[in-house]
Amino acid sequence: MRAYIGRRLLYSVFVLVGVSIIVFLLVRLTGDPAGLMLPLDATEADVERMRRALGFDRPLFVQYGDFVFRAVQGDFGTSIRHQQPAMEMVLGRLPATLQLMGMALAVALLIALPLGVLSALYPNSLVDRFGVVMALVGQAVPNFFLGIVLILVFSVQLGMLPSSGRGGLEHLLLPAITLGTASAAFINRLLRSSLREVLGTDYIRTARAKGRSRREIVFRHALRNAGIPVLTVIGLQIVQLVGGAIVTETVFAYPGAGLLLVQSLGNRDIPVIQAFVLAIAVVVTLVNLGVDVLYGLLDPRISLA
Repeated sequence: MRAYIGRRLLYSVFVLVGVSIIVFLLVRLTGDPAGLMLPLDATEADVERMRRALGFDRPLFVQYGDFVFRAVQGDFGTSIRHQQPAMEMVLGRLPATLQLMGMALAVALLIALPLGVLSALYPNSLVDRFGVVMALVGQAVPNFFLGIVLILVFSVQLGMLPSSGRGGLEHLLLPAITLGTASAAFINRLLRSSLREVLGTDYIRTARAKGRSRREIVFRHALRNAGIPVLTVIGLQIVQLVGGAIVTETVFAYPGAGLLLVQSLGNRDIPVIQAFVLAIAVVVTLVNLGVDVLYGLLDPRISLA
């Protein structure tokens, strides 16, 4: 197990290097941020002086080498707009985003797991039909539209929940429901189909023939095997939640790292954009490693040597 985790962490270094190269090149395709730092009546000479001051007049490979040299020392640059350390700004906002993502995933699992199990146990029933409709609606409705509808209903019309900001649980409910609905729909349908397939296997029929109770068959035997593809999807959904969190935080003015990224993209604040992408890449890499380790715990046949 330790050797496997060590290899995966080593591979993660190469992944982060690749991510850093891609984001380094892509953010420079968005335009020159030097012009945004100057008044509208600034001359070309003023823009050129600002470019030299920011270091954007050097060749790209020199800029990237300087970025990597400073990054391995924990220095990811200074925000062009706010004049603060870029990574400190991202890490200051990241807990709010992780809290929102965790709450959204909890909402998705609370909806998807019981609904998926019941749909598999009672195919073509009212519960199953409701799950199909929920899956279609959940995956078809964009989260920004769903967020606006929830704000209009629960904040404007009913006045039950706040429409923006960060505070207690009441501030998290609407953004978490908005963010977690699509994941709930996908997990629900996958769990239904996976569990129905497992319930038709030989070892489940053998367990029934031995007189095992339905609860024991489902929760002790079937779900353990049906949960492996679901676990894979949950790991992939973390990536989807990151993208959804950016939109959701913007709709609800939620002060997380996603909202900071949107503002930084508008300002072409390159150091903050790079710091955000690398921080999220680390989070996703660790989540994927955790999912792989859980595979071995769920199914002893999977070797993590």
